[in-house]
Amino acid sequence: MYLTLNNITKVFPPRGNVAEVTAVNDINLEIAKGDLVTLLGPSGCGKTTTLRMIAGFEFPSSGEIILDGEKINSLPPHKRDMSMVFQSYAIFPHLTVFENIAYGLNVKKMPKKEIQKKVDWVLGLVHLEGFGSRSPGQLSGGQQQRVALARALVMEPKVLLMDEPLSNLDAKLREEMRTEIRRIQKTLNITSVYVTHDQIEAMTLSDKIVVMNQGIIEQVGNPVEIYRFPNSKFVANFIGRANFIDGKVISKNATELVAEVMGKKIQLACSKYSFSAGDAINLIVRPEMMRIKKSGEMFEGVIRRSVYLGDCIEYDIEVGGNLLTGTENDPNILDMFPEGEKVTVGIVENCVQILPASS
Repeated sequence: MYLTLNNITKVFPPRGNVAEVTAVNDINLEIAKGDLVTLLGPSGCGKTTTLRMIAGFEFPSSGEIILDGEKINSLPPHKRDMSMVFQSYAIFPHLTVFENIAYGLNVKKMPKKEIQKKVDWVLGLVHLEGFGSRSPGQLSGGQQQRVALARALVMEPKVLLMDEPLSNLDAKLREEMRTEIRRIQKTLNITSVYVTHDQIEAMTLSDKIVVMNQGIIEQVGNPVEIYRFPNSKFVANFIGRANFIDGKVISKNATELVAEVMGKKIQLACSKYSFSAGDAINLIVRPEMMRIKKSGEMFEGVIRRSVYLGDCIEYDIEVGGNLLTGTENDPNILDMFPEGEKVTVGIVENCVQILPASS
C-alpha cells in the first residue's frame, strides 16, 4: 500500500483540570496510490487528529506511518511531500491569486519561468483562468476555495490532505465543489485523504470511507459497502438513516434465515454473522427499503407523519409498537396518506442487513 497507518495511537497528556485524552486508539489503515479516502465521523471521533498526524502537525504516541515505503513518523511537515487544504482556506489577503498559488514554489526557489508555467497550468485545472491578478477579496467563497486547492496542487505532492474544506460554503457551492474536487483528483490520480462529518460528501467523493467513532475505526469500505452493509448500528445511523427493528431467529439454512419480526415470520438472506435458532437479532431497514400501501403488505400500521419533499414522500408509521420511517419514491404518486390513516407496510427482505442484537 502507498500510505499505511500501523497501530496508531494518539494520547494528549493532562492539561490543568482536563485528564489525559486518547484521541486515536490503535487504528490501522491502508490507502492505495491514487485513491481518495474519507475519514468520516462526528465531532471528537479522532478524524482530524488522524489527518494531522499524517500531515506531521501532530506526532503519534505509538505506531507507524509509512508513505511509499518510508517511515515518516519523525519527519516535520515540510519534509513529508504532502499538501494541506484547510477549512479556513488560509489564503494570504495581501497577495494576488497568482502570488498565493506561487508561494510554495517561490519558497523552493524555483525558476520564474517554471513557476509561471505551473501556476498557469493549475489555474486552468481549477477553472480560474484569468483570475491570477485578482486579490482574494475580489473572489467568491467558492473561488477562494479553488485558490486554496490550486496552491496545494501546484506543489505536486505525493498526498493531498483536506480538512473539511467545504464547510464554509453554502449548499449549492458545496455540491459544485464536491464535483470539482473529485474531477481534479481523478484527473491527477493523486492520493488524497479527506476529513468530513458530512455523509453526502463522503459518499460523493470517496473510493473508500473510513467511519470513525471515539478514536477507533468502526468500518472501512466503499460507499456501497458502508451504506448497504453497515457492521454496526452506529455506522448505519451515521450513514444515511435507518430503522432498527428487533427480531428473533426461528430457523436458518445455508442461504436463508426465518425470523420473527413484529409478530410475523419473514424470510431474510443470511448475513455474514453466524446465527442459531433463538438468537436475538437487529434488522437495519433503510426508509427506501419499505413498501407503504393501502392494503396487501404484511404489517399493519398507522401514519403518524407525512411530508412531501419533492423527490419523495416521507412517512413515519407506527407498526407493532415501533415508529418507522419510510419513503415513497414513485414520482407518479402525488397524493399522500394523511396522518391517522391505516396502511400496510412491507419490507424489501433481500436488502435488509441483519446484525446481532448486541451490535
